[in-house]
Amino acid sequence: MMRFFCLSLGVFLSFPLSFSAAFAQMPTDPQALQWLQRMYSATQKLSFAGTFAYQHGSHMELSRITRYVDASGPLEKLEPLGGPLREIIRSPDQVTCYLPDSLTVKIDKQIEDRSFPSILPDQFKDLTDNYSVRKGEVERVAGFDCQVIILTPKDRMRYGHKLWADIQTGMLIKAKTLDERQDLVETFTFTQLQIGGVDRGKVKSRFAAKGKEWRVEDSGATDAHLIEAGWILRSQPPGFRKIGEMRRNLGGATGVGHIVLSDGLAAVSVFIEPLANRRVESAGLVRHGAINVFTRQLGNHWITVVGETPAESVKYVANAIEYRKPN
Repeated sequence: MMRFFCLSLGVFLSFPLSFSAAFAQMPTDPQALQWLQRMYSATQKLSFAGTFAYQHGSHMELSRITRYVDASGPLEKLEPLGGPLREIIRSPDQVTCYLPDSLTVKIDKQIEDRSFPSILPDQFKDLTDNYSVRKGEVERVAGFDCQVIILTPKDRMRYGHKLWADIQTGMLIKAKTLDERQDLVETFTFTQLQIGGVDRGKVKSRFAAKGKEWRVEDSGATDAHLIEAGWILRSQPPGFRKIGEMRRNLGGATGVGHIVLSDGLAAVSVFIEPLANRRVESAGLVRHGAINVFTRQLGNHWITVVGETPAESVKYVANAIEYRKPN
């Protein structure tokens, strides 16, 4: 999983199944959709600084996040407060991950702004095809009065979400993710948050100067048309569509194909890597919180699918990849 650490930054519902299946057919509340739009706008337009807790199973980690927004776009700094020392700086077009313990800087291309809730504006209208969306109660979280918004998936290809948005600003304060059995997959919640009043200097990396002397691992991501090389995605999970396609360096391997799919909220990445570049490993499924990773061998390549989705989605995508020799 560390192989995909700086690719899966993202952070970052409790009905019986019989009720959940019935509820998924209920019409979406237009006011709930307006709240989702407010949440998206807040993450794009507001500067803020705070500490949040992320928990999956018995594992919990605390991180500090600082976001500064001006006319040139958002800048963000993420600092996990436990485990190995690391710092992640995100700009509109690049993600830089500083790893002081190994004196390494990882640089990657930013495909889309995946700030949570990572709603892609051009797919916002499609969300109701895949989720039923409704308002819940008003609840208090971390000192903020919040409107609860519940998204119930219409199939097993995506998770359900319960979101708490600050009534005054629309800022997301807390989020829960549930699987198809309505079991809690992960929780994200601010424990302390300051909205506004953030200085640009607060998002500057404290390792930027030292990092100039560290080893640099650049993904070298460039746009690509993998179909020209023979790689075909035969079909996609309902509601998902391709939002990016490139070649990149990954874990010492070069020329790795990378396809990104999204349903407007959840994202799935496909990595296509020559077998010779990989150490011997077992194919199959691995789960880490809300992220599922499915790996299979196809000819002389490894296909790895990483998704903020249930296992069904990543397996579906992995098995839909085909190679057809170009004419």
